[in-house]
Amino acid sequence: MLISISSINKHNPIIESFLALKKVNSMSVEIKAINPTKSELRKFVKFGTDHYNDNPYFVPPLVLDDINTLSPSKNPAFEYCEAQSFMAYRDGKPVGRITGIINHNVNKRTGENDLRFGFVEFIDDAEVVDALFDAVSKWGKEKGMTSIVGPMGFSDLDHEGMLIEGFDRIGTMATIYNYEYYPKHMERMGFEKDADWVEYLLEVPKEIPEKHKRIADIVRQKYGLRNVHFKSRKLLKDKYGHALFDLINEAYDGLYGYSPLSPKQIDHYIDLYLGILRLDDISVVVDKDDNLIGVGISIASFSRALQKNRGRLFPFGWRHMIAPLRGKVDVVDLLLIAVKPEYQNKGVNALLFTDLIPSYNRTGYKYAESNVELEGNSSVQRQWDYFSYTQHKRRRSFKKTL
Repeated sequence: MLISISSINKHNPIIESFLALKKVNSMSVEIKAINPTKSELRKFVKFGTDHYNDNPYFVPPLVLDDINTLSPSKNPAFEYCEAQSFMAYRDGKPVGRITGIINHNVNKRTGENDLRFGFVEFIDDAEVVDALFDAVSKWGKEKGMTSIVGPMGFSDLDHEGMLIEGFDRIGTMATIYNYEYYPKHMERMGFEKDADWVEYLLEVPKEIPEKHKRIADIVRQKYGLRNVHFKSRKLLKDKYGHALFDLINEAYDGLYGYSPLSPKQIDHYIDLYLGILRLDDISVVVDKDDNLIGVGISIASFSRALQKNRGRLFPFGWRHMIAPLRGKVDVVDLLLIAVKPEYQNKGVNALLFTDLIPSYNRTGYKYAESNVELEGNSSVQRQWDYFSYTQHKRRRSFKKTL
């Protein structure tokens, strides 16, 4: 005769012990180390998108881009980085993920033994979160690391910073979106603020601000600088491709967590980005000898397109990308501004904006999203004083001793 548990006295001590054991087993979390094969990385990346199903603010990354970033055979950063990804499962279903990254170049520059964590996603469950961070921390300690910091990527061109304000704002292609409970778990685990970044939403002015015009005229005359325009991406790539990324290395050196791009990384990013940038969204400033002095790189917002195709280009997702590739959206993302250190705070930014604002208006952009800016970088933030703007997002890098 078969007896179901529901048909007997559940207050029996034996039955209570059985039910308690069953509950623990069903709630247990299994952590699996991910091999960097394309099939396993695809599952890893897919969870990061599926986790936000029906969220109106999350912007998925391009699946193939994230797979390549995490693949040692595709990402040149593995020349000086180590990485290990983990996934959390409960009852056979994925409930979280995390990647540990050791950037040996940055650690040598800073004298620290920092383990970076990134690509982190988890359900709102302390057991899952703790299991993920325990796994990645153990891996880092075995490698000699003494602290853990993040979210950060292999380099500054990867996503960084956990969102702590602006959960009701649509994300961008270049930034992380996460649920509001994420930073609460970081604080619960004893992580503390290491750095904050802020982001701004700006209205594209119909006319160039008068002060920008005056400063731009002074800079042209005083330093002999001028804007250069290109009719083809190939010309831009051939003449200034490497110089552009060398300038980024020079301008950003010394910023929080900056990892200088290697020659192989520069080649990689030239091929990755210069093919999709609209020339009208780029401004280049050179001196009288055609040496690169400053650059402003922006890109039509792909946020809505990526939401529609869920980060997949094939078989039909590419169709959603056509509008931003042609500039047929009303938001432009300000990816970066880089100016040679000896020309910083001398008005070069005014040259960039007097060049870009008319182009933005011709294209039809109404708003601009700044990229992440360190909260203490007042020299960068002062440039928005001549615009109508809102500081609408804030994100944080957390740190903890291992």
